[in-house]
Amino acid sequence: MNRLMVLAVSLPLIGLLALSSLFVVDQRQFAVVYALGEIKRVIETPGLHFKLPPPFQNVTYFDKRILTIDTPDTDRFITSEKLNLQVDSYVKWRIVDVKVFIRSVSGSQAVAADRLLRSLRDGMNIEISKITVSELISGEREKIVEELRNKLNESAKEIGAEIVDVRLKRVDFAPEVADRVFERMQSERKRVANERRATGGAESEKIRADAERQRDVILAEAYRDAQRIKGQGDARAASLYGEAFGQNPDFAAFYRSLQAYRESFLAKRDVMVLDPSSEFFKYFKAPGGTTRAAPAAR
Repeated sequence: MNRLMVLAVSLPLIGLLALSSLFVVDQRQFAVVYALGEIKRVIETPGLHFKLPPPFQNVTYFDKRILTIDTPDTDRFITSEKLNLQVDSYVKWRIVDVKVFIRSVSGSQAVAADRLLRSLRDGMNIEISKITVSELISGEREKIVEELRNKLNESAKEIGAEIVDVRLKRVDFAPEVADRVFERMQSERKRVANERRATGGAESEKIRADAERQRDVILAEAYRDAQRIKGQGDARAASLYGEAFGQNPDFAAFYRSLQAYRESFLAKRDVMVLDPSSEFFKYFKAPGGTTRAAPAAR
């Protein structure tokens, strides 16, 4: 009976001791085994592992994955042009040496992130003070980021970490500088626009003057040709009229009188005050243009 009671009590204790001696390491974690506050083992291999039960040995886990430092606040830096910039950045890092990490920052990710962030600010302050704004936003940006990564890696090694990547998310002018910069950009754009308008106006006047000159030349040549053709036509018409009228002078006189009548009575309201016996109306009196003799008085 006593043996059964001993077994009944001892078996659960043995089970609890066994369970407290076994632990599982995830593939995303480091496991550090402590013995009375001293590091005994660092386990990187995932799987089931064994340790002494507490309080002889304890296990602490550390993240093996890539971690991110991304603060919501932007930092201010001064370029070589003495312009204030607001820079928003982030850092990708991970733990590579757990023992050094524990000894340097007591295994705290928050402390490690704070130290890396301060090193990043110091490095950015040095690098940005050497360059201009245009260099920071141009092809020089990758070179600057590479320099920052190398310098930050030196600080990370001191805490058992490694820098995977450093990036500048946003680079803006400080509010008090942005207005002046935008005003200067606007004035520069206006100056360029005015220069182009002036150049365009000059070219427009030049093209317009050339077009008007060509138009005047074309009109003059056309008028000259028209007058020449008209003169040739008038000469030919006069020649034909002369030949035709020479064959019948009476018809010629009659035709000219008809033309004079047509040109004289262009409108109904035209009024002419003439002597009815004048030569102008001779073809109204007789078909041949001769004046009939007055009848003899009785």
